[in-house]
Amino acid sequence: MSTQDIQQNDNPAEVYERYLSRPIADPWTRVLIDLANPQSGERVLDLTCGTGSVARQVAPMVGSSGQILAVDINPAMLQVGRAQPQPQPAGAVITWQEGDATKLNLPDKDFDLVLCQQGFQFFPNRLASAKEARRVLREEGRAIISVWQALERHPLHEALFTAVAHHLNVSVTDVDVAFSLSNPDELYALLHNAGFDRVETTTRSLSIRMPDPEKFVHYSILGAATSVPAFASMCAPERLALVEKVEKATRLIVERFTYGDSVIFPMEANIAIAT
Repeated sequence: MSTQDIQQNDNPAEVYERYLSRPIADPWTRVLIDLANPQSGERVLDLTCGTGSVARQVAPMVGSSGQILAVDINPAMLQVGRAQPQPQPAGAVITWQEGDATKLNLPDKDFDLVLCQQGFQFFPNRLASAKEARRVLREEGRAIISVWQALERHPLHEALFTAVAHHLNVSVTDVDVAFSLSNPDELYALLHNAGFDRVETTTRSLSIRMPDPEKFVHYSILGAATSVPAFASMCAPERLALVEKVEKATRLIVERFTYGDSVIFPMEANIAIAT
């Protein structure tokens, strides 16, 4: 991959949808939806919707009588989400809205189902966000929330973020935010303290297949620029310089997980079902 190719595609939200959402978010959405069991006619909030993997897959399940509100704080992610094809078969129309999960501009008891896939670990005030999720749910409503398990259970990403932290001269915790809510007891306590009456946690594991192994480091770092401050604050030339250094440092482990034209690796998540 040439430097010119990288710069021409240097749009974090579009890269997230094309390279991260489809091979990672989409299969994990199916796991989330299995546990949520959306019903026809339900009103659903997709919290931190990103580019809309959850919203698009739920829409046919709640049908034309249902409603879906997709909320994210990042307007670029919403713009890319809106541009994606409407799900087939036709279902609920998706409404896209910019919003802060810690202070939702939404009425009380307005949703049957709140879904949040890989969002809670990024919230600056997790308890406030959990209380908001509880506030907007109807009395018999439910929330399904997924977060990654610990970084050490994801050796490919552990190598990536360790190399990034080394080259940025920062702690790994400054860049591995996606894996920062990995303790299931912490997730349980968070939702219990937010006022949910019943909370259960479960674990799931999937094998992820991503195309273009030679682009794995670049697109992983660029995709992280949608949500991780250490990456989001970097300009394109700075990210490119970082990519080149990290690619050298992680070449061997990326090759270890490369099979043909794909990188294949396990990912594990904790999922909470709260009512």
